[in-house]
Amino acid sequence: MSELTTKEKNDMLKRMLSHAVHFGHGRAKWNPKMKEFIFTVRDEVHVFDLHKTLDKLMIALDYLKKCAKEGKTVLFVSTKQQAVPVVKATAEAVGQPHVTLKWIPGLLTNYDTVSQRIRYLKKLKEMKASGDFDRYTKREALDFEREIEKLEMALGGVSEMTKLPDCILVLDVVRDNIAVLEARKLGIPVVGICDTNADPDLVDYLIPGNDDAIKAIEFYFDEFADALKQK
Repeated sequence: MSELTTKEKNDMLKRMLSHAVHFGHGRAKWNPKMKEFIFTVRDEVHVFDLHKTLDKLMIALDYLKKCAKEGKTVLFVSTKQQAVPVVKATAEAVGQPHVTLKWIPGLLTNYDTVSQRIRYLKKLKEMKASGDFDRYTKREALDFEREIEKLEMALGGVSEMTKLPDCILVLDVVRDNIAVLEARKLGIPVVGICDTNADPDLVDYLIPGNDDAIKAIEFYFDEFADALKQK
């Protein structure tokens, strides 16, 4: 694990605090498996131990740096509406695929079928770019346009993915648990934020922390971007 100086560690802890990383869910919604990462309860809300969060964050970032240096594919996953702009922009900035609208069941476990749809989307876009749509009736061309739009919404973020990802990076492992379970079934490592309602046993590189606040989400993905830019 990368070693931080005392100053770097204190600065990081202050940043995490100012970005509300420490706030978990209400105590009524917690998963007891997250107990070791919880510092206290404040106004019926669990509060994370940021020292433990930082330790886990550094391990996850080291892993992502390794992925970047080895040219591996990291699939970003978050269907949480408020996080879409941040997650999508970060994935695109580091040249990685993303799913931010809806997880397609079987995207990983039935990848051969999904990849056929991706190839079909590319074919339609090539036909449009080359003017091939002009050979069809207006109705047929319009149908093609609508199909491109529909496929782009569903698969646009993974359209450049030519094989299964080497890792998936998940913001909310409870909300997007199908993605997590598919990855685990295939032995694909999972990096994920685990709020106090999550099952940490499902995540290979867990980061205990707030998965709802925009400030916290921006903090995580700034760190992920820095890690994945290192070659």
